[in-house]
Amino acid sequence: MAAKLDVGRTYQSQTRVEEWMTAEKAGNKGVDVLSTPMLLQLVEDAAMHCIAPTMDAGQVSLGTHIDLAHLASTPVGLIIRTEVEVIKFDGKRVEFAFSAFDEREKIAEGTHERYLTERSRFIERLEEKLSSA
Repeated sequence: MAAKLDVGRTYQSQTRVEEWMTAEKAGNKGVDVLSTPMLLQLVEDAAMHCIAPTMDAGQVSLGTHIDLAHLASTPVGLIIRTEVEVIKFDGKRVEFAFSAFDEREKIAEGTHERYLTERSRFIERLEEKLSSA
């Protein structure tokens, strides 16, 4: 690993909410606010960026669990700050606590788990699954 992955490692990102990110665009007519699936994507992106410098070139991380409380709506145009922190690491599983804020208030909190594996092994499993279908 390029850097050591320790409990306490943090990362934060900022993203402006755009129209394509809304619940309206996801099929919830008349709801022009950040969609929950896009909020989840922001959490996953921040978590992946947090651990990327610690991963070997042949590794990937896979999202395996999310516990997300979407606390408040965020309209198009506001900036979302997503913060993640590693709270547990057991060698292959990495657990994060996260919070997200718009320019006015906290909009989300929860935990997220990712699993580290070798890219070649991951692809091998996918190929096995496809060949048995």
